[in-house]
Amino acid sequence: MKTRKTIVLISLMIAGEMVFMLPFVVSRIFRPTFLKVFDVINLELGLAFSVYGMVAMVSYFAGGPIADRYSPRKLMTFSLVVTAVGGIIMGFIPSLFTLTLLYAFWGLSTILLYWSASIKAIRAYGGEQTQGRAFGMVDAGRGFVAALIASLSVLILNSLLPVHADNASIDDLSKALGQIIFIFVGLVIASAVLVWFAFPKTLPTTGDTRRKLSLEGVKQAMKKKSIWLQALIVLCAYVGYKCTDDFSLYASDVMQMNDVNAAHVGTISFWVRPFAALAAGMLGDRIMHSKMAIYCFLIMLSGSVIISSGILKPGIEWVVILTIASTSVGIYGLRGIYFALFQESKIPLVYIGSAAGLISVIGYTPDVFMGPLMGYVLDRSPGALGHQHLFGILAAFAIIGLFATIMFKRNSLPKV
Repeated sequence: MKTRKTIVLISLMIAGEMVFMLPFVVSRIFRPTFLKVFDVINLELGLAFSVYGMVAMVSYFAGGPIADRYSPRKLMTFSLVVTAVGGIIMGFIPSLFTLTLLYAFWGLSTILLYWSASIKAIRAYGGEQTQGRAFGMVDAGRGFVAALIASLSVLILNSLLPVHADNASIDDLSKALGQIIFIFVGLVIASAVLVWFAFPKTLPTTGDTRRKLSLEGVKQAMKKKSIWLQALIVLCAYVGYKCTDDFSLYASDVMQMNDVNAAHVGTISFWVRPFAALAAGMLGDRIMHSKMAIYCFLIMLSGSVIISSGILKPGIEWVVILTIASTSVGIYGLRGIYFALFQESKIPLVYIGSAAGLISVIGYTPDVFMGPLMGYVLDRSPGALGHQHLFGILAAFAIIGLFATIMFKRNSLPKV
């Protein structure tokens, strides 16, 4: 059983990142290059993200009951395969219209069959007293996979360019980025194969896979105040995660770096993620996950205030790197534990899929509004000012998340 648990958790680490590699990680690592190659502005890319988010909202809700009924092995494998098919289209650098339709397709393929099933699998194999460690380990593993692929892909981009990045033409960048996307497609398909062979046919539960599709889990979750607060916590934390998309563009616009060096700066956040997520999860098991979430929101707030203040200037790159790294500690620490809060809210495993779906419908609404908001803010105020405004918005969400976590902690404490 212990060996099976380890294999399942490792497959969740790999597949959990690969399923989102094509929709989001490509544009996060290569934001300046992505905008040039696809000939879009920040707002247009943001609207494509928003289409993804709107489809995902429906998928989160519908995916919960599906995850409570069917095997994660089948659901997750199929999700990965069809997501890879979309990547083949992306690799040919389609028009903005086709790209937007592709994001709508990914909103369905990555969420409906994957997301709640993966949360339920982590909850089932995490251990009752080590939920923080389990969720933290999975997100840390996802972070390590993302960081490794991000760093390697930047090196690959540089090697694929026939000239120095400063002198590369749009055609040079287009060919190189397309090849990287096809490499990602192969990795996504490989992760689907891994999940199929690593996962058992059923989870170690009380046989809930034989239940009919039902909204009973959703009804039970909606009755708990802690679930609504947890959803708000996830929402505010996820705004922070969406803002990591801006790090490479920030390095390009404000620090005046070329595409390759800006991409290197963007990967810093990727390397912080595994350590932050794992540390937050393990500490959360010791001191309460809600208390750890409070600390993470404070860190995220401090970093966003520094960036929004405008005190970071070209020539002090080490300060910028330190600020991005520390802000990422708070952001990814939250990602490592916000679903571990289920342990404090006392949701039965049989309804975890539905509860995760309900929380995700609310918590991941930044997929709908953050893309257009980021695009509007950055395009309206080009240069450093737009980035300052964006991180000022993040600071506001950090404050909201902080208070929501304090209320969640109080609500979850045993009544005396």
